[in-house]
Amino acid sequence: MSFAREAIRAIRSTLVLWVITALVYPLAMVAFGQFVFPAQANGSILTNAQGQPVGSALIGQPFTSDRYFNSRPSSTSYSTANPQQDENNVLQTGVSGASNLAPSNPDLLKRVEETITQLNQAGIQPTADLVYTSGSSLDPHITPEAARVQITRVAAARGLQPSQLEDLITQNTDGRFLGIFGEPGVNVLKLNLALDTLGR
Repeated sequence: MSFAREAIRAIRSTLVLWVITALVYPLAMVAFGQFVFPAQANGSILTNAQGQPVGSALIGQPFTSDRYFNSRPSSTSYSTANPQQDENNVLQTGVSGASNLAPSNPDLLKRVEETITQLNQAGIQPTADLVYTSGSSLDPHITPEAARVQITRVAAARGLQPSQLEDLITQNTDGRFLGIFGEPGVNVLKLNLALDTLGR
């Protein structure tokens, strides 16, 4: 068998495999995702009462107003850096993930102490997930306990009864995956969108 024939066979096999793995398979997965899981495949985007997109259910975002439940801290500020003042190049690099600061790092200790002070000044009992970032630093969930310790502040800011917020937290608490994996969590964006529907 000649070298030219072997080379042509190798090139043909490479092209066939490339078409299958680089075109057919990815396009099939995109079609499958759009057909079976359209919301997830398109970013799990949540909308407000006016139908405007406000964020993804998969990525946390900051809430600082007393009228809303606060998210857990993020070492990347949820990539909301000001384009004019982006010293850490968050927007340029698309950084996501933990800060990798060791527990003994003074910068981490300072940030934790500042967060605890802010929570205490707001009358919120600090919980672990309101003080520490998640592993990805983009977790959209907090524990039901972390949501409940904020009830007094949010109720006062909105003129609502604490029991109304307690019910809202219960309604927006996700259970364990398949009933056994993980812990119950509250998606902060979903909770705050539900909070806005109360109309105060």
